[in-house]
Amino acid sequence: MSDLLVVKDVYAGYIKDLNILQGINFKIAPGELVTVIGPNGAGKSTLAKAIFGLLTPNQGEIVFKGEKISGLKPNEIVPKGMCYVPQIQNVFATLSVEENLEMGAFIVNNSLKSLKDKIYTMFPVLAKRRKQKAGTLSGGERQMLAMGKALMLDPELLILDEPSAALSPILVSSVFEQIKAINQTGKAIILVEQNAKKALEMADRGYVLESGKEAIVASGVELLNDPKVGELYLGAAYKH
Repeated sequence: MSDLLVVKDVYAGYIKDLNILQGINFKIAPGELVTVIGPNGAGKSTLAKAIFGLLTPNQGEIVFKGEKISGLKPNEIVPKGMCYVPQIQNVFATLSVEENLEMGAFIVNNSLKSLKDKIYTMFPVLAKRRKQKAGTLSGGERQMLAMGKALMLDPELLILDEPSAALSPILVSSVFEQIKAINQTGKAIILVEQNAKKALEMADRGYVLESGKEAIVASGVELLNDPKVGELYLGAAYKH
């Protein structure tokens, strides 16, 4: 099976001549769930933004479904089958749940009813709140809406940037269950996460980033059982 996405020797950053990503290599296969972990400043979110065209690599290339997409903008990448859910400001607070979903399908010209019904089936809580303003939802419900909005275009690859940030433990579990369910429909997911333990537990593979490079690449289970990863990212007291 050929890879869905390949990031090869990519250097990228927010300021000219100051690269946060230092020649990073990354890949994901169709239907795979790959977790990206590492300390703050390691380049996790920068990698996600570079893949989605929010940053243009200074060097290297990014290939999606066999086509080079380095240098393309998000509006050019989305129709190719990729969506991105940022950590913050990922819903339109003044619009209803239903209007948010419709905004997610901005490039679709046909009726959106079947698409919305599919999302409501996946996220029943959104069906109950469909007329409610997104700004009045709980943190967990907002994350579900953000994911639902991205899924309206039925992407082959979904990039999630810190979906559990600032959520209570019970909401974290709920959001992770939804991520797993989305992956089980066959969608590939890049999961950038600070909650390393939960993210690795359901990952096919994981990347540990350090200083803008991939320091360790292994299966989720192998990383969970790696003493170095356990000490640095899962807490010294973590027991398998």
